[in-house]
Amino acid sequence: MKAWLWDGQQGMDHLRLSESPDPVPQEGEVVMEIHYAALNPADRMLAERRYPYPVDPTLPHVLGRDGVGTIVQVGNGVTDVHVGDQRVILRGDVGVYRWGTFAERVSMSARTLVEVPAGWTEEESSGATLVYLSAYHALSMWEPLKPNSVVLVTGASGGVGLAAVQLAVAMGHTVVALSRSEEKQRRLREFGAAFTFSPEDPLWSSAAQEALGFRGVNLAVDTIGGMLLPQVIETMGELGRISLVGELGGSVPDFYTGTLFSRRLRIGAMAVGYYTPEENHAAWRDLTAILARSGARPQVDRVFPFDQLPRAFDRLAEGPMGKVVLRVKP
Repeated sequence: MKAWLWDGQQGMDHLRLSESPDPVPQEGEVVMEIHYAALNPADRMLAERRYPYPVDPTLPHVLGRDGVGTIVQVGNGVTDVHVGDQRVILRGDVGVYRWGTFAERVSMSARTLVEVPAGWTEEESSGATLVYLSAYHALSMWEPLKPNSVVLVTGASGGVGLAAVQLAVAMGHTVVALSRSEEKQRRLREFGAAFTFSPEDPLWSSAAQEALGFRGVNLAVDTIGGMLLPQVIETMGELGRISLVGELGGSVPDFYTGTLFSRRLRIGAMAVGYYTPEENHAAWRDLTAILARSGARPQVDRVFPFDQLPRAFDRLAEGPMGKVVLRVKP
């Protein structure tokens, strides 16, 4: 099979398309022929040695943790997945501790698979699981939100951000979305965001509070961090909660914890990898039912041929609206 191999050296220029042995399923595993694989910022972070968790995969390594395809081999002990079944990778160690989906075939635990949701295309399904799971856990990791709560989403046009907007809207909440692009702000309103602001506007937090009638934000899903986090805290209402999902903005400067006390705010980090397969399967069933009731669908920005993975990563770096997808099988 062909696979994009990473030699472990820092940088995206250390990926090369090569011939590699086909995987063989072990006990409880299957082999999937990949049709489409989706890119994530975490893939680039791993290749650039900036991954926030201690990961040291066997080299050479194949990146890619999202994908959809057909089961072509089944290992011993697997009874609920069969050769010929179409499946989506939900969440596992693929692309992190073992070879990932930027290859024509990949082996994985059968417990990490789900069916393609009804009505979704393969392109839509290929990049949906990780972002929607992350968004769902970020929205539900605290005590249940009251109806029509105010949810603030930073980096709202990114993968997790857009998924959080769609889910929060489908749950019946008032969504405030942040994006630097006016065009993306317009599209976020089409997805149901009640208010949109640019984080580059120094007065955005004041404008958001005024637009909300000074209600205050009940839950913030923050994918950025950095200098933006203190401004997010300014918008929070009494007993507000902040779910940290990413840190694209880097470290938080001059953070004063005293700002949390008067409103009894809580800040917590969401890491989708720490949820059990059972928890992720339950979350997936819940969130796909929510999306089905609202009619929301995953958004695909562009699809690239398999041999153009570097160009696909360039597109990802440009900040697309929706997922960047790799067509592995012609």
